[in-house]
Amino acid sequence: MEKKRDVLRETDAESIRLAKTLLRSCRYGALAVLEAETGAPLASRVGVATDADGTPIILVSMLSAHTPAILADPHCSLLLGETGKGDPLAHPRITLSCRATKVEKDTPDNERVSRRYLNRNPKAKLYVGLGDFSFFRLDIERASLNGGFGKAYALGRDDLILSGSVVEALAAHEQRAADHMNEDHRDAIALYAQHFAGNRENGDWTISGIDADGLDLVDGDRFQRVFFPEPLKDANELRPVLVSMAKTARDADARA
Repeated sequence: MEKKRDVLRETDAESIRLAKTLLRSCRYGALAVLEAETGAPLASRVGVATDADGTPIILVSMLSAHTPAILADPHCSLLLGETGKGDPLAHPRITLSCRATKVEKDTPDNERVSRRYLNRNPKAKLYVGLGDFSFFRLDIERASLNGGFGKAYALGRDDLILSGSVVEALAAHEQRAADHMNEDHRDAIALYAQHFAGNRENGDWTISGIDADGLDLVDGDRFQRVFFPEPLKDANELRPVLVSMAKTARDADARA
């Protein structure tokens, strides 16, 4: 009997980088749940952001069919990945197997996820304060990455989620650092988008998120993920790394 061919590629640094890029840069995704009353599968579109450690965040109403479903059974999956020109199946996407956890209101966790979600999805300010809306963290258990034809990978939680004291320390100072950069160093942010994200189009880029792995940049409806040369091990490394990256980008621009 012919041995079944393994279609999965070995998970490497490149595939993890692609998976993290999809996770950090998507503003919406397809949430799949099981209906509480029938047990039938249900998929719906939801707005998405990420917590400081990379865990997906969704904001949902109790009036939505998927909310009572995840309250009854927290197991769910989230499909992320935007299409572009050509065959939509040729574009990268990732399916995350998750367990949904409601973020209780009037807690530090809710304040943090609300801030990060609204930085990514500012139009949600219209309904984030309404009583029937709540945030959920979708804690990742495993993931399936499709990087395009013939590029399938299986990833674990540790491949995608950040850990350690640096995560909490950066989250505590993230907004202040982002506001400072957005108010006083827009030229440096533009350099990050151009040099490290390869975006040569003119834009008014700002920082919407900072974590131990890198920066989330936004210009209207455009998003870019910029990774640090190495993940930060201490929150005090942030400023020197940002200065060094700006210098690297300016030097490269001067040589061009």
